[in-house]
Amino acid sequence: MKRLQLLTLSLFALAFGLVTNGCGNQGSVTIKLTDAPGDFKAAVVTISEVYLQGEGGRVVLSDEATTTNLLTLANDTKDIVKDAIVPAGSYSELRFVISGAYIEVEQEDGSTAIFATSNDYAGLPEGATVAGILQTPSFSSSGVKVKFEGDAVEVAGEQKVILVDFDVSQSFGKDRGQGDKWVMKPVIKGAEIVFSGSVNVTLAQGEGVTLPTVDGAPLTLGAFRATLRSTEPAADGAAEPAAEELALTDANGDGVYEASFKFLVPGNYELSFVGPEGLSFTTNPGIPASVTIGSGTDQSKAFVLTSASITVR
Repeated sequence: MKRLQLLTLSLFALAFGLVTNGCGNQGSVTIKLTDAPGDFKAAVVTISEVYLQGEGGRVVLSDEATTTNLLTLANDTKDIVKDAIVPAGSYSELRFVISGAYIEVEQEDGSTAIFATSNDYAGLPEGATVAGILQTPSFSSSGVKVKFEGDAVEVAGEQKVILVDFDVSQSFGKDRGQGDKWVMKPVIKGAEIVFSGSVNVTLAQGEGVTLPTVDGAPLTLGAFRATLRSTEPAADGAAEPAAEELALTDANGDGVYEASFKFLVPGNYELSFVGPEGLSFTTNPGIPASVTIGSGTDQSKAFVLTSASITVR
């Protein structure tokens, strides 16, 4: 893994379902957490409080501690707030109080090292040795601040979903000259009043196309992986978001292999496939293919493998 001033993890999104129940002056809020896989071996946080900051002050959504390894939440969600009651009104910020965290980072020699907020952080694996400090400035008191686009979110008795991007590629950094110290500097964007979307990808073998044999075993479409990468402009100085990869499977045995990318922040993406090492292939439509995810949309994109051959090494 290359040594970078800001290590490249993959993007993870916090999918926040803000659902009001239409009961006059209050609504209910459900918050779901989701992630995409990254190069780190672990990124564990303990969220001890979640609250909204509004015109009338702080509204606590949850004060029950939740410890989560963010990298296990790829293409999935976990409830961290369920049906919390919220008074009607305008809310400008969502905040997460993080009482502890650790990251496990791959080193140049292939080993890993753990950096934690303290040597006795309760979320550490049993018997873990802490190599250095992970700083989380003020996050255990005032919390990590999420500003909403459009300045505020209105709770007024209608169903809403707020998607929040936590760009991990910018959020764990090791500044030059810091030795064994890492710093958590979250870069978080809130998108107002949108539903998450998804893309269902299929790959079928074209008529007359034969997959080659490698090491005496015939290849199948299950040897391919679907990839999805955001093409939205990165923030100034930020690393490009890593592509998410999913294995292709044929659950119903019809010869068409599928993968589903779920809980996606609306925006522009690029779909492609990765084949086995040394295999050259083409598809129809060609790859990479552009796809735009809208609020609450569930799209399907079908591809056909039109050629496949082993490249000369």
